[in-house]
Amino acid sequence: MIRCDVRTYATMKRLILLLVLSGLLVSGAAAQSTIFIVRHAEKAASGGTDPNLSVAGQKRAKRLANVLKDAGISKIFVTEFKRTQQTAAPLATALNLTPNIIPAQNSPLLITRLRASPGNVLVVGHSNTIPQVIAGLGITTQIQIGENDYDNLFVLMRKPPPPRLIHLHYY
Repeated sequence: MIRCDVRTYATMKRLILLLVLSGLLVSGAAAQSTIFIVRHAEKAASGGTDPNLSVAGQKRAKRLANVLKDAGISKIFVTEFKRTQQTAAPLATALNLTPNIIPAQNSPLLITRLRASPGNVLVVGHSNTIPQVIAGLGITTQIQIGENDYDNLFVLMRKPPPPRLIHLHYY
């Protein structure tokens, strides 16, 4: 049994995540079409129905940008809510992309746009919309996202058919 401290363990987990993502991108970058799907980062306790991100959420958004900065993202989809837009903002800024806003309650429109979007795409959604989108893209695995789960990173590889889903976490 290999023993390591918490810092070493966290570093190893990040390294493994980066290796997995790199392998996905390198193994078929030309033929692969990947959708990265995350829930918005942690929201502030106040702000009514459209709160900003909390300080922890802002940090998570920056970590997401760091994880995906070399993933070849060519398009970003968010909802009309500030928390999804703020989660995508660091990556969008780094890549000089303008996120596409799709209403949260219009998953069919998002699915249609995703099917028509070539290349690698990021979707920032909500705990109740992400399962609908994943199912609409042909994945039969049941997805449940808890109210306090903000670290899920779903990697949906569309090509070659059938689509495949990898469920990762980023911290």
